[in-house]
Amino acid sequence: MKALLRAGLAVVLLALGACRAVEPAVPATAAPARPNILVIVADDLGYTDLGAFGSEIETPNLDALVGSGLLFTQFYAAPMCSPSRAMLLSGMDNHRAGLGNLFEKLADNQKGKPGFEGHLPGRVAALPELLRAAGYGTYMTGKWHLGEEEEHGPAARGFDRSFALMESGAGHFADMQPLSAPGPALYREDGRVVTSLPPDFYSSRFFADRLIEYLGGHDRDRPFFAYLAFTAPHFPLQAPDETLEKYRGRYDEGYEVLHARRVARLKALGFIPPDAEPFPPLPQEKPWSELSDEERRISARRMEIHAAMVDELDRAVGKVIDYLKANGLYENTVVFFMSDNGPEGHWLHQGLKPLEEWSRRFDNSYENMGRPGSYVMLGPSWARAITGPFRLFKGFTSEGGVRVPAFLHFPARLAGGRTVHQALNVTDVMPTLLELAGVDHPAPRFGGRDVLPMQGRSMVSLLEADGAVRDADIGWEFMGRRAYREGDWKVIWQPALPGWEPWPGGIRTETWQLYNLAQDPGELHDLSAEYPGIRDRLVRRWEAYARENGVILPDRLSGY
Repeated sequence: MKALLRAGLAVVLLALGACRAVEPAVPATAAPARPNILVIVADDLGYTDLGAFGSEIETPNLDALVGSGLLFTQFYAAPMCSPSRAMLLSGMDNHRAGLGNLFEKLADNQKGKPGFEGHLPGRVAALPELLRAAGYGTYMTGKWHLGEEEEHGPAARGFDRSFALMESGAGHFADMQPLSAPGPALYREDGRVVTSLPPDFYSSRFFADRLIEYLGGHDRDRPFFAYLAFTAPHFPLQAPDETLEKYRGRYDEGYEVLHARRVARLKALGFIPPDAEPFPPLPQEKPWSELSDEERRISARRMEIHAAMVDELDRAVGKVIDYLKANGLYENTVVFFMSDNGPEGHWLHQGLKPLEEWSRRFDNSYENMGRPGSYVMLGPSWARAITGPFRLFKGFTSEGGVRVPAFLHFPARLAGGRTVHQALNVTDVMPTLLELAGVDHPAPRFGGRDVLPMQGRSMVSLLEADGAVRDADIGWEFMGRRAYREGDWKVIWQPALPGWEPWPGGIRTETWQLYNLAQDPGELHDLSAEYPGIRDRLVRRWEAYARENGVILPDRLSGY
């Protein structure tokens, strides 16, 4: 298998070397009505965390956009943040776009290999680069995580103005609390290192305010592309006191109750079948009834903080939308929203031991949970509650890790709201936005270098009707975890992981399993024995996907 995958990588590189055509210009429509574009990415948001997706959290601003837009019930990302962001800004699989694995988690046999650079390589013609070349003003605030060095940052990849957290995460207040090591978290503005943050800094509020500031200086004779990449609700869970207070006591009934309510709402909304069987709790997690009063109080506080972070994210989006409306920009602005992966359900001892040791330096007393100087995780039981019926969460190629909330809103082309149930992929976003902007992808040459073509497919046909975009032909690989979806069928290969045994009944590791998602969105009932031909066909499709995208399976598995 490894030789086969290495051969596929060689094919990719050969295609790169063969691209020697004369470099075309990046054409753009001359009409002044080219749309503005606002892409919003949440970090570790649960599938059911928005009101429009079944949540009790107050998200009126996002819900209003969903209500007059296209809501995607089967939208797929990568299992982790930087691979998803690379796919979003490249229109191609993360293994082609330099993030075949988290740079922090590279296996020895992946280091130094094409597809595992840890940043967007030159073969990627990034979305902001193409839009800027076509006359757009380009602005970004929030999380980057596509290379920490200046030459790999947003200022170097097409953004006119940017304020970016370069790392995978950080504290959300002004103290620049790092995620994993001594020293301040790394922020850059327009490429330059930021040495301090304003005293009233809170991530979601600040990113929205700074983006509005950038847009205030934009030349209104040109359209703009704005990328608002929140770090919420990524751990450490932190939120302002007044928002935390709104949710005090809201989750005292426990995670099983919340899970049942949200799954029931998904069924009522028609997102999943009425008889859908949810994925069960992890065996090593205690039922709510078995927790002590103090354990319940602390556990409920975790979910209160998470809800407050989602509330703050929604209000930040509302400020940006209000700015667009007040300045006559709203009607002609395409808004695309997604989460970068499923919610975080790991405990730190499950593959994140250095973070577990680091977290002990902070004041995680009940009184300080969610405040500056705390380091709090959500945990698997609450992650299951906000994922809905799906299997597991962030980091896994099962539905809970890769199926994410997403929608598209464009008042100039959409008169009312509609729900889209076909399977779509994050690689489809860039082709969609380029088509709406009247910009052709320039492969095989751009900016004096060879570039690869996009692999995603435009969703523009969905604006007028529910036209077919793809046949759910989507492949994944992340840290040795594999999956492929074709139509309603999906195969999963889950490696054994230290710290996770025992698995819920039905999960078998180190073998391919087959599921019918239309009947079994929780991926509980392996149909390999009944349909071995379908399983084998999808496994072959995954192997072809791996060859085409230069997948290199890791020679060691991370516990994460």
